Amino acid sequence: MTPRILIIAGSDSGGGAGIQADIKTVTMLGGHAMTAITAITAQNTLGVQSVMPVPAEMVIAQIDSVASDIGVDAVKIGMIGSAETAHAVADRLEAMPGIPIVFDPVMVATSGALLADDATIAAFARLMRIATVTTPNLPELAALGGEAAVRAGSTALLVKGGHGEGDEIVDRLILAEGSEVRWADTRIDTPHSHGTGCTLASAIATGLAGGMSLAEAVARARVFVRLALREAPGFGSGHGPMGHQAVRLDCDLGGAMLNQITLPLVDYEASAGFYCLLGLRQIVESAQRYARFESASGATLSIEAADEVAGKPVIFLECGDLDAMVARLAAAGVAVSDLVLQDWGWREARLTDPAGNAICLYQAGENRRFPPWRLS
Repeated sequence: MTPRILIIAGSDSGGGAGIQADIKTVTMLGGHAMTAITAITAQNTLGVQSVMPVPAEMVIAQIDSVASDIGVDAVKIGMIGSAETAHAVADRLEAMPGIPIVFDPVMVATSGALLADDATIAAFARLMRIATVTTPNLPELAALGGEAAVRAGSTALLVKGGHGEGDEIVDRLILAEGSEVRWADTRIDTPHSHGTGCTLASAIATGLAGGMSLAEAVARARVFVRLALREAPGFGSGHGPMGHQAVRLDCDLGGAMLNQITLPLVDYEASAGFYCLLGLRQIVESAQRYARFESASGATLSIEAADEVAGKPVIFLECGDLDAMVARLAAAGVAVSDLVLQDWGWREARLTDPAGNAICLYQAGENRRFPPWRLS
């Protein structure tokens, strides 16, 4: 069943954040987005020029309208608009138990514009109490009183490290029982990061609505955000929107997904020219023995010297949980190689199908399409 995600947030006329980013994220991840708009903003990449809150009773009317007919599998809360709306939304969601809630406590836009006053921020406490997870960045966490204050009212806390210093970003998921999951990645240097928080929260909500665990939903959401950052179209003169529309693959954590094939080559120049002629975009070149190409859908195809691949094609299947997949195959009596972390950033295991075709099971995340040596 298609996951149904109710988004309670403000509108961004520039399309980079808010309801617009939420809808794009949910749609690209296979969900159905529904909205209860809390505020209308006039904004672009340079800042927020005007804000008009939607009356609390209209916000509740939107929630009731979709919940009574279509149904809701998860809720994402972003810009709330006013303290009155925060309390009204909390009242309504308290009457809808059992539905995962992702609360992104939006206070300040990427451009620096204030999107919540002191009374509204104070009212966030009620939303944090009913949230499955609250997702503040570092300045928001400080404004909310720190980890202890947020966790006192939230089942789980995701501390986003994008506002930290250094070339590495560390995100920390603190679960209800106190255990912690960490992710660390190299910072993506781009001014076009408008809407990262909205996107991450909506992606998490979509995962939860589809039955993922919280850690799985966060892991997939982080990959989605990083790929969208890399695909930013470069619009505007300030903090531009990300490239949600270009994130096609790499985010399915269920089963195995076909998105990479390697074919043997004999004449590098002839093969490389042939696939470029077909309209594929070359993204990797290595010493006349290997090249990778990307299609508009995000799928990739490689060519490699025949003696490197025993003269046969290799099918690459990406697995959301590679360890679990290898364990399942081994339990079924399938011969699988040991897991190896390759120099090119992929964890992989090799095997053959019953007909002897070469298969590689792997996890690569953004490194499949965006290795450090990707051609510009």
